[in-house]
Amino acid sequence: MRKEDFIPVVNEKEILGFFGNYSWLSNFHEADVYFDGLHYTSSEAAYQSAKTKDIKERKRFTKMTPIESKKEGKKLKLREDWESVKYDIMASIVFDKFYRHEYLRVLLLQTGDKYIEETNYWQDKIWGKCDGEGTNWLGEILMKIRDFWKSEEKGFQL
Repeated sequence: MRKEDFIPVVNEKEILGFFGNYSWLSNFHEADVYFDGLHYTSSEAAYQSAKTKDIKERKRFTKMTPIESKKEGKKLKLREDWESVKYDIMASIVFDKFYRHEYLRVLLLQTGDKYIEETNYWQDKIWGKCDGEGTNWLGEILMKIRDFWKSEEKGFQL
């Protein structure tokens, strides 16, 4: 799929692509988050910084835009446990985004029961799907967070 051919799909059952009115679902949406005691301007910057355990390196990411952090994250030597911790790290960072920003939480809840997929054209088949292939981990995390906030809205019930 080429960028110019990409058209996000939003209907009563699904959100396929984090663009336009749904760009706030993306980790590139600038919204303050905290991870391991550091403040970042986006969940992308926090996630990219987590690829290393070096606190000095992590602090560099606190001032970066999402695009800058993605670029710099590719240069990092990955921490040894990265493959086993990256999903949980992403989940905690994305949860913080929706915990910290009520307006984003409201928007997420307004998606109802729609399937959320990070459909993309940049070949990310881990966090999203490209050409119908991929695991869509980011979409899965977003739907789990939405389910959590739905249950919180209802309150604790026995």
